Amino acid sequence: MPDHRKLGRELHLFATDPLIGAGLPFLLPDGAVLRHTLEEYVRDLERRAGYRHVYSPVLGKRELYERSGHWAHYREDMFPPMRVGGEEVVLRPSLCPHHALVYRSRARSHRELPLRIAELGGMYRAELSGVLGGLNRVRAIQLNDAHLFCTPDQVAAEAHGALELIRRVHRDLGLRPARYRLSLAGEGGKHAGSPEQWDRAAALLVEALDSSGIEYEAVAGEAAFYGPKIDVQVVDSAGRESTLSTVQVDFHQPERFDLRYTGPDGAAHRPALVHRSVLGSLERAMAQLVEEHGGAFPPWLAPVQVLVLPVSDAQLPEASALLERCLDAGLRAELASPDQGSLGARVRAGRLVPYQAVLGAAEAAGGQVAPRLRDGRKVDALDVGEFVARAAARVADRGRELWG
Repeated sequence: MPDHRKLGRELHLFATDPLIGAGLPFLLPDGAVLRHTLEEYVRDLERRAGYRHVYSPVLGKRELYERSGHWAHYREDMFPPMRVGGEEVVLRPSLCPHHALVYRSRARSHRELPLRIAELGGMYRAELSGVLGGLNRVRAIQLNDAHLFCTPDQVAAEAHGALELIRRVHRDLGLRPARYRLSLAGEGGKHAGSPEQWDRAAALLVEALDSSGIEYEAVAGEAAFYGPKIDVQVVDSAGRESTLSTVQVDFHQPERFDLRYTGPDGAAHRPALVHRSVLGSLERAMAQLVEEHGGAFPPWLAPVQVLVLPVSDAQLPEASALLERCLDAGLRAELASPDQGSLGARVRAGRLVPYQAVLGAAEAAGGQVAPRLRDGRKVDALDVGEFVARAAARVADRGRELWG
């Protein structure tokens, strides 16, 4: 498995600069395409699964994190407060306090539950310099996060649904989890809430795991401060294990924020909260994808999906027309003109592009293209329209096969 840091530099996906700082990589154009594609994909999947998307600020008053429990239990991993206009504000270490306030922005009825609130939002962790590396461990994180506010008897079903969504995403992306870990409280750890709440939350997560038929390992001491969680673990090129996706059950924060809903009996009731992250940190997800695929991403994820290759300058008009047809079909396409080198050199330079479209004199004269696939296969010449349609169909179905 290649190291994403080396491959990321070679493929011009991301870079760092000491003027920005450690643990703060920036994405270059191809890396930005990869991230944007992941964002569109996960938003669409969540929308279809009944999630509602929100935006919330990356800052909050210190009081917000005192209320949530982060200040008491997680302060060493947070950036220090900044004084603004007589108040102390903090870069948020997680999105859940903001989403709790989204929930309580108006009265809620049991008929609205489960309420699934999702956001691709920024959060910040004051990681020590010694643990930072590439995209895998950073200080500014874009998190694919969601919070499912539900009645207590809906928790197991919501956790099960979150696990199924995680498995679907991993299949689509070609990611291979190393293991599922049930992370429980440990002796002497900082934990909020009562032992009864923790036992109840852990039992509901076990129910969700069992109903999904997932094998898992129970590990003490790895839980969040507000509740137990399911961690989906991956392993990088150096053999280091980290968490990619999570499902957590939390009875603590609904109490801290006094969240309520009106039940069928007309009385006020306390919702439960399921925290769920399908892709987790987009930076870590990108690092894992680079290593899993060696830069040869599934066609729908590839920064460049079609490389148009005219054999000589004489085919440039037809090549430019093909490029426009690809772009109009929603494909990410580029033209590699003869002034960039011999055809063989251009083919080798574009070895990670899923589809190479070669146009020689015969193809240009006949309105055709000679496709080359990334895996080395050469496809018989096709009409330009058929080639574009077939490539666009493979991209649209988000599969991992190159050609039908």
